[in-house]
Order: sequence, then C-alpha cells, then structure tokens
Amino acid sequence: MGISRGARALLTVGTVTGTVVEVAWLAAHVASYPFGVVQEKARHIEDPFTLDGLKPIQRGLLINDVEAAGTPILLLHGMVDNRSIFTLLRRQLRRRGFGRVTTMNYKIWTSDVRTAAKQLGATIEAICEQTGYERIHVVGHSMGGLIARYYVQRLGGDARVHTIVTLGTPHRGTHAARLVPTGVCRQLVPGSEVLDELDEPAPTCQTRFVCFWSDIDALITPKQSARLDHPDLSARNILVRGVGHLSLPIHRRIVHEIVSTLAHLDSDGATVTPGVTRLAPSPAQDGLRARLRPNRRVSAS
Repeated sequence: MGISRGARALLTVGTVTGTVVEVAWLAAHVASYPFGVVQEKARHIEDPFTLDGLKPIQRGLLINDVEAAGTPILLLHGMVDNRSIFTLLRRQLRRRGFGRVTTMNYKIWTSDVRTAAKQLGATIEAICEQTGYERIHVVGHSMGGLIARYYVQRLGGDARVHTIVTLGTPHRGTHAARLVPTGVCRQLVPGSEVLDELDEPAPTCQTRFVCFWSDIDALITPKQSARLDHPDLSARNILVRGVGHLSLPIHRRIVHEIVSTLAHLDSDGATVTPGVTRLAPSPAQDGLRARLRPNRRVSAS
C-alpha cells in the first residue's frame, strides 16, 4: 500500500506535465546541440545604452536602471552539454532588456571542476576588460553552477562575480554521479574532495546566490542537494515543482525570477526595490561590509 501511495504522489498533474515537457525539450535540445558545439566567437559586445530600435519592455529596464541593463551576464552549461541549452533563456534575457548576454563552452570531457573554474575566470576577466564592468552575473546550469561557485569561493572570483544563479546544481553532490564513477563524475559524488573544499568557511565571499531546485529533477539525488546551505554564503533557494533537469533553463517562472532579481540589485548585491524578494548578505558578510571596498559596476564610456 505504501508503494501505491508513493506512485500516486508521483503521478500528479504537475509531475506528468513536467515529464512531458522534459521529454519534448530533450528532443529539441538534441536537435540544437550541434549548433552549440563551437565556442561563441569573441566579439565586441554591443553597447546597450541606446533606445534606438528597442521594444517597450527593453526600454523599461534601460530607463529604470542602466547599470542593470548593461551588467554582463554569462551563461555556463552543465556536463556533456554546450551553450545551446541556453538558446531560449538567452533570447528571453535580451528580450527583457539585458544588453550583454554571452555564453561560454568548456570542454565536455573535462575531468576537473577546478580546471574548468580557471577557464571561467579567464573568460570573466576578458569580459570585464572589454566592457569596463568590475563585476558580472553568472547563470550556471547543473555542473556549470558548481564550476562558478568554485571560482568565487576558492579562486577569489567573488571580486568579479556579483550574483550567481544556479539551475539544478548539485551543491551537495548527487548519488546519480555514482553511475559513472570516472572523470568529473567522481567530484559530483557526495563527500568528494571538491565538495569538501566548498564546505569550508568562506566568510569574505561577497557573491550572492539564487539557487533553483526541482522536486522531479532526475539527475539530482536527493533533490535537496541542489539547495545551497552554507553559513557564510548569501543564498536564496527556490523550489520549483514539476520541472525536469533540462527544462530548468526554459521554465517561465525561473526566467521571471532571474529577470526580477538581476534587474533590482544594488552594487553590494542586496535587492532594493519594493516587491522584489530580498536577497541579503549572510551574517558573516554583514559583519565585514564596513571593511570591504564597494564594488561599483562602472560602465565603459
């Protein structure tokens, strides 16, 4: 009878709908995957500080907060994937008025989160140099979020990353990684050396986190492992129901939350607009605020 109740709990309308969407998106992603294999070409990132040709929704963000509209956003994919996973999210971010949205591919056969984090750091430095902004935002899907977190916690990247949004990231590891006990999967198993490093104190880390996790994410076991619970980090964990692992970057509520958060942050990372869920510093960060130099986002002229 217990099994029967468990089966009924899984077969809810939301779960079935989420599974159907996941399968459909998987098929679409497989078709688009080849187009994302090649690294995005380095190019001049357009100057977003013009209203010419912009739709009203884009003009709104640019008029209300020119810094938010211009702050670069870097999208970082997960394991055995590429930038094509962000095709729809990138389009939506640009549609909402964010003028500098770019992607990065790391090697799909990477065997070390640390190595990928160093590559991420080099890419971010190049973006900051090109745009004139001191800090950017990063959106990481699955392992991409873990790579970004390692960069800010262990490699000093919090000086360059204002906010990290993670989508189905195994912050506490996932038992599903045991199915492939080689390469980088060994670093995703709960209790791995990399995850132990990330559990260490990080009282000076200034980066804010917004972490989405789902109740039907088949690649994260247990599901709560996609939450970020660290005493020194400022993190808001958001549960989304009935959303599969691959569907996280395209879910309407998630896109809305990302836009709302990134459009209403002050320079030290806290949300400041009434009606927007507050993203505050952790107690450890709050105690250091007076001693930390403000990291103002300054646009290039």
